[in-house]
Amino acid sequence: MRDVEEIGPEPPALERRAVMSQRWTDLAYYHWRYDPAVVQSCLPEGVRVDTFDGSAWVAVVPFVMRDVRLGPTPPLPWLGTFVEINVRSYVVDAAGRRRVWFWSLDVPRTVVVGVARTVFSLPYCWAATRHTTSTTSEGVRHRYEMTRRWPRRGATADMSFTIGDPIDEPDELDHFLTARWGLVAERFGRARSGRVHHPRWPLHAILDGTIDETIVAAAGLPAPVGAPHLRCSPGVPVEVAWFD
Repeated sequence: MRDVEEIGPEPPALERRAVMSQRWTDLAYYHWRYDPAVVQSCLPEGVRVDTFDGSAWVAVVPFVMRDVRLGPTPPLPWLGTFVEINVRSYVVDAAGRRRVWFWSLDVPRTVVVGVARTVFSLPYCWAATRHTTSTTSEGVRHRYEMTRRWPRRGATADMSFTIGDPIDEPDELDHFLTARWGLVAERFGRARSGRVHHPRWPLHAILDGTIDETIVAAAGLPAPVGAPHLRCSPGVPVEVAWFD
C-alpha cells in the first residue's frame, strides 16, 4: 500500500496543462458522518475511502458554475453558467493521492451531461435546478432547488442557508473536507485521477442551514442521519487538467 499524501490547505502546482477553466461560486457544504465500510461498499476497485476521526464523510454540495471556458476560448454562451448540485465523498486512489469521488452531479444542461459522461466518465445527471437569494436581518440567504429528470428520475434537493462570519482559521476537519485538489472517476473499467487547481477556499459559517433531499439515497447510500456539518464559500476560480 502506498503512502497517502498529506492534507495541506495550499494547492500544489498543476503538473499538466489546464484544459478547462471556470468559477465555482455561492457554494455550500452539507456533510454527514458515515460508516467507512458503507461508503467503501459503493466505491470501485482501486479506490478506498478516506476517513477523519474514524468516519467517512458524505456531502451534498450546491453551487453556481460560472464562465466555463475550453482552453483559451471565451466563456461558453448559455452553456457556461448553471447551477450544479453534487453528491460526493473523499477517497484515496491507488497512487495514494487524496481525491473526491462523485456519485452524482445534477445540472440543467443536457449538452453538459452528455459531454461529461462521454469524455470524462463523470455521472452527470439532467435536472431542473434553481438558485435564488434574499436579504434578511441576518444577512444574505441562498436557496437551491433541484429535481432530477434523467436518469433515475425523481431525486430531489431543497437547501437554504444564510452566510455567517468568515472562518479565519479553518480547523483540521475543514481542511480534510475542502483541501482536495483532484477527483477520481471510473473510466473504461479503471479508476483514473484528474487534477483541479484553485486558491484556498475562503470559508464562512452557515446560519440556519436547512436541507430536504433524496439524492443521497438515490446514490445508493443510506439516508443521512442527524444535523450536517455546514460551511459555505463565496467561491474560487478553477482550472481543470486532463486525467492521468
